[in-house]
Amino acid sequence: MVHITRGLLDGLLTMSADRDPESVSAVLASTPAGEFEDATGVDSSTPILTHFYFPDASGSVTAVFGVDLGTPAGSGRARFVSHPQGPLAATREDTFAAAVLIAIPPWDVDACAAFDRENQELSMNIIDADPPQETLTDNIEAE
Repeated sequence: MVHITRGLLDGLLTMSADRDPESVSAVLASTPAGEFEDATGVDSSTPILTHFYFPDASGSVTAVFGVDLGTPAGSGRARFVSHPQGPLAATREDTFAAAVLIAIPPWDVDACAAFDRENQELSMNIIDADPPQETLTDNIEAE
């Protein structure tokens, strides 16, 4: 099962609609459920997809063999990919991540599905909660 916040999923679908007919590919990052103030209804150690790395953030450093070299090491075991022309299925190029979320037009929740590396569909649990608020100093102190 893949757990994702509604805010992240809505943002990814909006980005896909805005970029159509171009595809979107973004690395997704998670936050443990125990860090949420709102009750999520899942075990505290369960990862919930909460953030994404901008697809163009790496500048001249581009994806090589399905790995975005602009993404910090250890981040992003999941990926979001839009398929403007279909299909609502993971392709060989999509399945380098442990989980991949695929979206197709009309860019709504019903046109989005999650898959594993074997292209088996995974259940998707949409969490109606906001991730913990982060500040720049939180990231500096963590290093």
